[in-house]
Parts: sequence; C-alpha cells; structure tokens
Amino acid sequence: MTARELDAAGITDPRLRAAYARCRALNARHGRTYFLATRLLPPDRRPAVHALYGFARWADDIVDSPDGPTGAADLDVTARRAAALDRLEGDLALGLAGGPGTAPVVAALADTSRRYDIAHRHFADFLAAMRSDLTVTEYADPAGLRGYMHGSAAVIGLQMLPVLGTVVPRDEAAPYAAELGVAFQLTNFLRDVGEDLDRGRVYLPRDLLAAHGADRDLLLHCRRTGRTDRRVTAALRAFEALTRAAYLRAVPGIALLDPVARPCVRTACVLYGGILDAVAADGWSVLHRRAVVPRRRRALLAADGLFRVGAARLAARRAGPAAAVRRAGPTAAIARTPYRPPSAVREEVR
Repeated sequence: MTARELDAAGITDPRLRAAYARCRALNARHGRTYFLATRLLPPDRRPAVHALYGFARWADDIVDSPDGPTGAADLDVTARRAAALDRLEGDLALGLAGGPGTAPVVAALADTSRRYDIAHRHFADFLAAMRSDLTVTEYADPAGLRGYMHGSAAVIGLQMLPVLGTVVPRDEAAPYAAELGVAFQLTNFLRDVGEDLDRGRVYLPRDLLAAHGADRDLLLHCRRTGRTDRRVTAALRAFEALTRAAYLRAVPGIALLDPVARPCVRTACVLYGGILDAVAADGWSVLHRRAVVPRRRRALLAADGLFRVGAARLAARRAGPAAAVRRAGPTAAIARTPYRPPSAVREEVR
C-alpha cells in the first residue's frame, strides 16, 4: 500500500520515497488511532500526514528517550536530550531551506511543507514546546497548559489543514483545526497520567488538582501503591470535562473541510472520544494502566468511515470541477493562516 500512496502523491525520488515510508512505519507502530483514521484519506494525501506524524513522533521520542533516570532533575540526561533536539532543529532548518537534511523524517517533512505551503513557524513552535518538556514538569492552571499546547498540539492541527483542504478560506477553519489538536492531546494527557508521572511530568493543572483536594504527591502515592483515591478521581473527571468541551468547540470545523477529508477527521474524533469513554469504563484507573478502545468498536468505526469516504468521493465526482476546495499543493499557493496563538505561548511557563 505504501507504493500506491507514494505513486498517487507523485513522489518519485527514491530517497524521498524511503523517507516517507519510514514516517508511515512510525505512524503505524506508534499512532494506531491516528493511523487508522488516516487510512480514510485519499491515497495521495496520506504520505503528507505520515510525514507530519513521523516528525512529531521523532521529536517526542527524543524528549522521552529512556537513556537514564526520568524527570528534569537529571542534568546529564536533560543535556543529552537538549543536544539531540538542537541537532534535529538544525537539520530541519537545513531541510526547509532546500538542503538535503540527514534524518529521513526531516526529508519527508521538508518535502511536505513545500508541497502544501505549510508555515515554517508551526514547526518552530512545536520544537519549542518539546524543548519546554525538558525543564517544565507541571502547569499552574489550564491557561498555562494551553500555552504549552499551542506548540505541542494546536500547531499539529494547523499543519494538517492544508493537507486536508477546506471549502472556506483557510483562516476560517484554522481555529477549529487548532482546537481539535488540543482536544486530542488533552485526551492523551488523561489516558497517560501514570506514564507521564513516571517521566516526572504532571499535565493536570495544579489548581484543578487542588480544587479537588489532590496534588502531585497524592498522584505519586496512588501510582506507587496501586490504590485509587476519590480526590484523584474527582480531578480526573474535571479534566475530562475540560477535554470534552474542547471537542465541542472543535467539531463544527469538520464541516469546513474538503468533503473527502471529513470522514477521516470525524472518525478520529470518535476514536479519540472513545478513549475518554474507555477511561471512565475502566474506573478512572489511568494511574495504573492505559485505557484502550475495544478492537470491535474500532473496526465498526472504520467501516462507517469507509462508507462515508465512498459517499463523499461519489458526491465529489458528481459535483465536478465546479466544487472549489481550497487545498495547498505543488501547484496551488494558499494564503498562510493568520491564526494567532494564545499570548502565554510566547512567555516562559514556570
């Protein structure tokens, strides 16, 4: 299937084909929910999505690499991770400037950025957020967390938007795309509370925990002893409410996308939302194990997505070329998104 996607996208250079294949493998191995939804896109758009995911995964793995004790207190480990991010950032700058680059994920990302006219600042903001993970281990309130998530999540939605295409000017769809990226990451934060705690990080804001009588020490106690605590459960429920509110703000943006891309995004929303349901069904035990969406549920959603894909493509053929879709590409330059990040993202989070 990889060759078919690359052929459809017009990617012929052997080095680039290998780079995109590497990104696809990273997506398939580490982002099962994301990968499943991507299968619902037209084949020519999938390589770009794999490139965006592959680069993000590569950087995230640098930050979370298991090369020593976890947590920002280990200066040697932090320095090594920072140096690796420096190398990746330099390689990215070279690739975006038209140079060869060295990492396959950078070669694929740079090619995707050129093909779809993706603003380079989105990649810079993403790497800045990854760098903050080396030293920032918690956030005081939801506003501080959202400042971090501009770079770690919102810009992912903004990177995806040119690939997906829109039926309105891109700036109209941008806030919804950014919010959907935030909703997906909030879902991951809730699912991965225990794993993040092992890395020395707490993404549940301090004031949210305190409002329910919980704190980092209580989370650590529960993680260490395998016990649950009603105060922690109450805080997790409150965080889930914040996450569902983000989905409600983001979902209207699906209607602004290219019709053939809507089934992919709709399926991703339902799959990620299903993680929230799985967390609740598992008794809010995220400090002890990762909740997953049952395979049968995933298969049913994929089947529904395929049906919607077929209907959308049939409608597109009937509409013909008169139906305008604003999608950047090798021959279509679209105005860059004027979306503005929250002011907190430019400030140091303490």
